[in-house]
Amino acid sequence: MKRYIPLFVYAPLVVLLCWPSSRAGDTPKLPTKIAPHFKPPVEFANDLGIYKSPLKFNDGTPVKTPADWSKRRAEILTTWKDMLGEFPPLVKAPKIEYLAKEKRENFTEHHVRIEIAPGRMTDDAYLLVPEGKGPFPAVVVVFYDAKTGIGKRKGPFRDFAYQLAKRGFVTLSLGSDPNSYYPNKDKAQIQPLGYHAYVAANCRNLLASLTFVNASQIGIVGHSYGGKWALFASCLYDSFACAAWSDPGIVFDEKRSNVNYWEPWYLGYEPNRERKRGIPTEANPRTGPYQRMIEKGHDLHELHALMAPRPFLVSGGAEDPPERWKALNHSIAANRLLGHENRVAMTNRAMHSPNEESNEQIYQFFEHFLRRR
Repeated sequence: MKRYIPLFVYAPLVVLLCWPSSRAGDTPKLPTKIAPHFKPPVEFANDLGIYKSPLKFNDGTPVKTPADWSKRRAEILTTWKDMLGEFPPLVKAPKIEYLAKEKRENFTEHHVRIEIAPGRMTDDAYLLVPEGKGPFPAVVVVFYDAKTGIGKRKGPFRDFAYQLAKRGFVTLSLGSDPNSYYPNKDKAQIQPLGYHAYVAANCRNLLASLTFVNASQIGIVGHSYGGKWALFASCLYDSFACAAWSDPGIVFDEKRSNVNYWEPWYLGYEPNRERKRGIPTEANPRTGPYQRMIEKGHDLHELHALMAPRPFLVSGGAEDPPERWKALNHSIAANRLLGHENRVAMTNRAMHSPNEESNEQIYQFFEHFLRRR
């Protein structure tokens, strides 16, 4: 009797084989503004902190080869998806309706209604298309509302879609689905943050279906809540070529109230059980999958490793200081096992809000890793 290995075991290996090598002499020079940020400060170099190595299987067996990593990657992905809930199948060809358009500078802004999940449409979305002949690289931009991404609401320095469109990227600015529980709150089958990752992956499929978009050159970016969203989407779905996460809190940290993965609208949803907002305490304990993740010693560095060998940039602020390199060093180790360097970067600023310098670093990151392919 023949035994068949599921396709998802091989899929990460296919990504590894198809991704351009970054061995010496094979990688274009990194842009000046971001090149120094692909190495941790001396005080954090090779410091793996308290985090369990993703380069060990669940049974403790070490990962020694790229083939081992392919299996281990599938194991991590399965573990996390099982904790997050039941993910619906992706929408292969999401619907899009064009509602209105406006010529802005060197691109056209389209207000669109798009399919984000089976039976769910949203018009809190804007598609920005540069002048000229494509196909263009593209970036999904996620935040509370879509107008912020196109420079028509909150700011400053949260207008990622607008700024990238001016630089020649197709961008899809997307607001959060107000109904974060799928299919509904009473019968939610997936944690809200997992659901939004799923939504972003459908939006990536939408962009890939457009004739003027290069399907192999699609990234994702978000700030704060959007940073959490972008982190989970890019790690759980390897169809994203690269990602930038702006100060989301890239690991669990119960000393910081804004690194609030424990809340029910992220990872702490539990049917028929509500907790008060705020940092978990004995009187206000953890709930949902977040509680089980902490009890079993899981942390987000496991998700980061799923990016290898795809590049990612942490645009760190108040919630992601330089000490986060202790977690990122695990992703560096995974990339080195695969023969890759310069795939993990972190910039740092004092404040949570983005600024001109941190955003320019994000734009140079996308220009380097999406345009060069």
